[in-house]
Amino acid sequence: MTYAINESIFDTFPKLESDRLLFREYTMADASELFNVRTHPQVSKYLDSDVPQSPKDIEKRIALIQQAFKDKNGITWAITLKENNTLIGDFGIWRLDKQNFRGEIGYVLNPDYWGKGYMKEAMNTLIHFAFHTFNLHSLEANINPKNQNSRSILLKLGFKKEAYFRENYFYNGMFLDSEIYSLLKSDFNSK
Repeated sequence: MTYAINESIFDTFPKLESDRLLFREYTMADASELFNVRTHPQVSKYLDSDVPQSPKDIEKRIALIQQAFKDKNGITWAITLKENNTLIGDFGIWRLDKQNFRGEIGYVLNPDYWGKGYMKEAMNTLIHFAFHTFNLHSLEANINPKNQNSRSILLKLGFKKEAYFRENYFYNGMFLDSEIYSLLKSDFNSK
């Protein structure tokens, strides 16, 4: 059997949709909305990265997201509501290991939209894309072990815990633990 990642997805940014959501490319016009999401205390406490101080910091982040797509190293979608185009979060695949058909995922959702099934809907759509259009074999997620919401959504989607790394991540003057979860294409297809 011959395996190949579908790198043609990088020719034009793939717009996707689900029942209630649209997934599109970030633009600089999204900076203030994304700033509000990433600075929300319920979100930032588990990101283990510096909290943006202004929308200018977010513009730098958006530029990095756009460059990763141009370089064919990653793809991040803005998640918006179909009904009014409100940006509610994002989902991305980066740290691509093309040789092994694996990518790391990351996601964030505005807490105002928690508990409504939006993240599960978004992740199902985007994981389907990762496996059936992008042709990845596996996905991984690296979470802060204290982030119960993130762990819960991963387990609901069939991810399996692969590792618990003790103090493997240095941030803000402290060594932090990490939990690693993975999902194989065959796990997702068997659901």
